[in-house]
Amino acid sequence: MNVDFINPFLSSLLNVMSTMAQIELTPLKPSLKKDSVAKGDVSGLIGMVSEQAKGSLSITFEASLALATMQGMVGESPDEVNSEITDLVGEITNMVTGGAKRQLSEKGFEFDMATPMVVSGKNHTIHHKAKGAVIIIPLSSEHGKAFIEFSFDN
Repeated sequence: MNVDFINPFLSSLLNVMSTMAQIELTPLKPSLKKDSVAKGDVSGLIGMVSEQAKGSLSITFEASLALATMQGMVGESPDEVNSEITDLVGEITNMVTGGAKRQLSEKGFEFDMATPMVVSGKNHTIHHKAKGAVIIIPLSSEHGKAFIEFSFDN
């Protein structure tokens, strides 16, 4: 997988979370993901297509981090993952993808992006649109973890 695709999404996620929610995320060691079960409680998934590649990205939040993110962004938070939280995760997925799209455009990669889909619940699954390997990068914060996943056709 091309690291030129991954870094813009990772830096965009770090930027969105720190500027919009005042939450600092620390990336941990990336690895290959072997199954489709999400590592957290609510995920935004978005497909991407370009002349160079086809793939998808997901951002998954543990419930505690999703709730803290809403608190940081809008000043209030529900007690549990609900439709407001799933809407927020969809919007964060859009913002991250938009930021990455700008960075990728500067490197000559033009992507068309689909509308994000949001899935929630314990042990929900994420089905990437590409046939390539799935790379997962955990990110830690004082409020819980997030996980960003990438899969691109090789």
